[in-house]
Formats: sequence, structure tokens, C-alpha cells
Amino acid sequence: EMLSLLEKCKFVMTDSGGLQKEAFFFEKNCITLRDETEWLELVDNGYNVLVGADKNKIRESVDNIVGMNHCFNLDLYGSGKATDNILKVLME
Repeated sequence: EMLSLLEKCKFVMTDSGGLQKEAFFFEKNCITLRDETEWLELVDNGYNVLVGADKNKIRESVDNIVGMNHCFNLDLYGSGKATDNILKVLME
């Protein structure tokens, strides 16, 4: 159910560390209802914004994110081909 919701949503609002990263994999911007995150690379690259519990920051972030068309082709976590590359080296 959660994967289906991620696939169909416009953006994510969460206080979950794991969901922040999953949002990126589903090419969804994320508003994080925390003051800090484990995923600084998502914040640094504009995919995630930290708003804590400040209702004004939450509203502002929702307004900003709704019309945003963010490009998610940045390779933050590798190509997904590590196993293939390792096998290739071992086979040689």
C-alpha cells in the first residue's frame, strides 16, 4: 500500500527518515517535519526541505513544492549495477 501511495502522490510530508529516501527513489520532493535528517544530500540538492513543526514553514514549503518540477536524474546513490560490476571484475 505504501509503495502505491508513493507512486501516486504529488509530494511527501513525513517525519520518517526512511520515507525521505524512498521519496527520492520515487522521484517525489519531500517536506520533512523534523529539524534534522540523516539524508543531508537530499537537503543539499533540494529534494528535501526541513521544516520541523513550524506551521508557517510547512505552509510555505507546500506552496513552493506543489508547482515544482524537479529533475531526479542526479545519481546520489549509485547506478544500481554494483553487483554486475563486481561479478565482471571477479570473472576476469
